[in-house]
Amino acid sequence: MGNATANIAATTEDRTRRTVRTGMIAAAYAALTLVTLLFLGALAWGPVQFRVSEALCALALFTADAVPGLALGCALANLANIVLSGTGMLGMLDVVFGTLATALGAWFTWRNRRRPALALLGPVIANALIVPAYLPLMLQGVGYYTIPFTNIAIDGAYPAMYAFGLVATGLGEAVVMYVLGLPLARSLAKTPLFRQLAGGGHPGGEVE
Repeated sequence: MGNATANIAATTEDRTRRTVRTGMIAAAYAALTLVTLLFLGALAWGPVQFRVSEALCALALFTADAVPGLALGCALANLANIVLSGTGMLGMLDVVFGTLATALGAWFTWRNRRRPALALLGPVIANALIVPAYLPLMLQGVGYYTIPFTNIAIDGAYPAMYAFGLVATGLGEAVVMYVLGLPLARSLAKTPLFRQLAGGGHPGGEVE
């Protein structure tokens, strides 16, 4: 009886810890995204984007709780962006599919956590493939689809808009993940927070 009670208490404590961890990651992602929106504007959600908060996907190298945490944080941030940008119901495309991209990328990172350099490709690939598919529906005709350093506008040509977004979004995500996310992971791996994120255990591989 005593062992059963102890096991229940331990399970409850573990669930509480994981819920808190998930909530903290969600709050951090949402807050950092909103800060990026305020200071970088469309560079946080347009076809050419550097969403700094995506660097937090590196947390999935340490804990599976980062996957729901990042997805929830992305959904909250994208909902807030509907209000801030006035995109209306079309903004729900970003809430649904943008969140899906973040969740899939974080999941890939967790599954490949033993090889950090490969793992961080998850968010890059997921965002590069998914985000450009719906952004043309939200942003057509507002000037975001002009090729940089030229006067060439590709509004209305969906294949060209998708190809442009795939390259631009992929490059932006790669910069965020490898210039910000990988150093963040390396720094965390040297701190006590490393074991806390991993729930007291080793996450699986050295972050080098």
